[in-house]
Amino acid sequence: MLPAHNDPEDAWRVLRAELRRRIGASTFDIWLGGLDVADWDGRIIVLGGPAEKELWVSRRYGRLLGQAAEDVLGPGTKLRFAGGEHAVEPSAGPPVAGEQGPELRTGFNPRYRFEQFIIGETNRLAHAGALAVAENPGQAYNPLFLYAPPGLGKTHLLHAIGNYVLQFGAGASVKYTTAEAFTNHFLGALSSKSIETFKQAYRTADVLLIDDVQFLAAKARTEEEFFHTFNALYENGRQLVLTCDRLPRALTTIEQRLRERFEAGLVADIKPPDHATRVAILRKRAALDQIEIADPTVLDLIADRVRDNIRLLEGALIRVVAFHSLTHRAIDVPLTTEVLDVMYPEAPSPGRASVPHGGGPISVETIQAAVAAQFGITVDQLTSSSRRATVNWARQVAMSLVRDLTDESLPSIGRAFGGRNHATVHNALRRVSDRLAGDTEAVEIVHQLRRRLAGDQDDRLS
Repeated sequence: MLPAHNDPEDAWRVLRAELRRRIGASTFDIWLGGLDVADWDGRIIVLGGPAEKELWVSRRYGRLLGQAAEDVLGPGTKLRFAGGEHAVEPSAGPPVAGEQGPELRTGFNPRYRFEQFIIGETNRLAHAGALAVAENPGQAYNPLFLYAPPGLGKTHLLHAIGNYVLQFGAGASVKYTTAEAFTNHFLGALSSKSIETFKQAYRTADVLLIDDVQFLAAKARTEEEFFHTFNALYENGRQLVLTCDRLPRALTTIEQRLRERFEAGLVADIKPPDHATRVAILRKRAALDQIEIADPTVLDLIADRVRDNIRLLEGALIRVVAFHSLTHRAIDVPLTTEVLDVMYPEAPSPGRASVPHGGGPISVETIQAAVAAQFGITVDQLTSSSRRATVNWARQVAMSLVRDLTDESLPSIGRAFGGRNHATVHNALRRVSDRLAGDTEAVEIVHQLRRRLAGDQDDRLS
């Protein structure tokens, strides 16, 4: 918990610093500088300012404010304006410049680009599909259907496609909306008798990006219109990209004809990132925000605690930085542990976890025995203080496999290998990663060990 968790001024100071990072100091000073904190009870932060400014800021920056409040002050935090009746709700992503009304956007978050998207084994297909679509709209995969739980990068890829097409698409028009906004826009068009204007807005896009299509469920008239919009775009060679929180076939409340169209192109999933990808995401975020990390092992620590949601992962880093700005302490392991223990306490280590891709439980001891056999040494040597090159490399490989194939934290891995500290383990992981990048023999050895461990698990389970 932030030390000033119940101090309104300190809470606003931390939130203000994060907002400056997100939108830039000049933009903040022009549009948000006149706001001040009216109250903060640890759960709801209330901002105040001139009534007309509150209204404008809530409409233009409300979602950004709401998301930043959650990221800095903790999940579940609500933000209200002193003169308003409703809390500002965070959204799946920050608002973007160049909006064309509330329903369709033609500008995109400049930070959501392909070069800022961290690629790992769990999102490689989705990234490749999105890039192919951006490079050849209507030609590569149409439609492209991305599915994943919230917070894993679907919206990032949509914005990356939008940014790419705007930059390299030779004038092609690209528009973004959500299924919910599409529904609201359609119902508004019905009531105002402006259906033709509505159709023109969507059916003239060269690339149409639609977020969260699961919200079309059980809306018969909207589904009908969406079906015709989909067909009009598809038949004219225009690109559709859709995101969802589940597979098309799992959208049981949506008409079958729509589900079939969703599956007509490329369907790609995004799974929670592995440890190495989580660390890379944190490193990229720190570089983008020009955050100086005194001890890089704090990134491993954050990645250990927050595993299933990239938004929460980055939010954890933001809270550590906020604590640092309040206390003027270095961003190191003690400070990071102190912050994370409140929001993401370390789960008791079971000593066993699951092998990826459906394997059974595996123990640290099993991995140690397999690695020792591979390198022709004993487990005692593996866990000893020996610095002999063969033993040291084997030990580093074993640590890397334990990190990838179990839920053990860095400190617990160190304890299992002769009482070494977390920094030694972090260094071992880095050395393995560096060597695998250029040593094909090392790659083959690690692959053999992975296959052997997976096979051992199958034997034990059969």
